[in-house]
Amino acid sequence: MNGKIAFVFPGQASQREGMAAELLEHSDEARGLFRRAGEILGLDLAAVCTTGNEAILTRTDIAQPALLTTCVAWLTAVRGRGVEAAMVAGHSLGEFSAWVAAGALEFEAALRLVRRRGELMEEAAQRNPGGMVAIIGLTDEQVAEICQRASRAGLAKPANYNCPGQLVVSGERNALEEVARLAEAAEGRVMPLKVSGAFHSPLMDDAAREFAHLVAALKIHNPAAPVVANASAEPVTAVEGVREAMSRQMTSPVLWTASVRRMAADGARLFVEIGPGKVLSGLIRRISAEVKALPVGSIAQLEALEKEIQP
Repeated sequence: MNGKIAFVFPGQASQREGMAAELLEHSDEARGLFRRAGEILGLDLAAVCTTGNEAILTRTDIAQPALLTTCVAWLTAVRGRGVEAAMVAGHSLGEFSAWVAAGALEFEAALRLVRRRGELMEEAAQRNPGGMVAIIGLTDEQVAEICQRASRAGLAKPANYNCPGQLVVSGERNALEEVARLAEAAEGRVMPLKVSGAFHSPLMDDAAREFAHLVAALKIHNPAAPVVANASAEPVTAVEGVREAMSRQMTSPVLWTASVRRMAADGARLFVEIGPGKVLSGLIRRISAEVKALPVGSIAQLEALEKEIQP
């Protein structure tokens, strides 16, 4: 194939019931990875990712390590077919799978880190109640203006720049109600997200400060491949850049549109979405007509990827 391969990893809300069942049935490596993860967490993570229900999988402190482990297990399967990437990125939580993929973080360290990240975010959400809504059909500029107008009712900030015409707003409940009213008046569509808090906003400040202390003490390696960070949409290639990106991510907007465009500008032509679902593949196709996106969260999709890259 022409052009470079980029690995991308989905974030929270992509988890689903049975998301690791097929891979665990077929792969000894995946079973070993989930066994190690379960021992570290003191949790039967394999059961959570095969038979766990929606109530369990929406708990932030469980969803984050469950999704990380599932993504890394599929990454191992992709690499087992001889596929490697020239650059990587992840959406929100997915960025931690990207750090693992690039060799910046060991899997065990990432697992402990995202579990604590989930706990901190859950605690912050309880102290500072809020939520997130997706606005579809309006420009980024329109949504930014709506957030500013809604600020009289409370905090509302752009949180995820997902693709042209789709932006997620994070904030306090009263402000989000006003955002929804103003967006619908501007002929936008509003979709409340099933999340427990106002992530990627100043309502996570307390959690972010504690998380930054954890990141400062973490053993980090230089990434073997550039990681395009959510907070900057720029490639990170050195340890200090990794620390800065990790520390900023919890309260900064996810610049996904700009990140995909940066990877495309750097030569990426095939984006491989590794993990459950195909949300990122859909977003990527809307961001750039010059690239191809393939999800890999099933054996059939893994085989389709293998065929795609064959000369």
